[in-house]
Amino acid sequence: MITTPAPPERPTARVLLLDARDRILLMRGRLPGRLDGPGNWFTVGGGVEPGETYLDAAAREIREETGIATFELGPVVWLREGPLDIPHPVMMVEQYIVARCEGEEPHRGGWQALEHELIDDIRWWTLAELQATVDLVFPPGLADLLPDILAGAYPAEPSRIPWAHPSP
Repeated sequence: MITTPAPPERPTARVLLLDARDRILLMRGRLPGRLDGPGNWFTVGGGVEPGETYLDAAAREIREETGIATFELGPVVWLREGPLDIPHPVMMVEQYIVARCEGEEPHRGGWQALEHELIDDIRWWTLAELQATVDLVFPPGLADLLPDILAGAYPAEPSRIPWAHPSP
């Protein structure tokens, strides 16, 4: 019997970056090799580098991806795992971390060339906008999960959330 080795894990810090008006900052982009199409919306964040904690990575990603330098990191509230080809198969191991800031406009000054190529937009969303959008947003069910976070009702232990969107 031939077995396929499990893909390597990619620890990833995802940030629920909220502003003083309870808006969340989301980015719209595409995966390498899938540059056609409208892209999907997702939270700020990225891979945990060697020697970093998830919280260290979250802080670095906020600064790099948004240019926002003043923020307060909160707790890890959600965990999510699943496979992704970026461009090689990896097992994403995500921790979602709450962060608060005043809500200044993000800028792309700290982006690498690949981020400029793959990311089409970055903007603040209200909960009502998230609830009304027909665009694909990650993590799945963000509009349903966010009200507790906005109310400061964080789980005692991080909750596991689904990797994929339910089939229509």
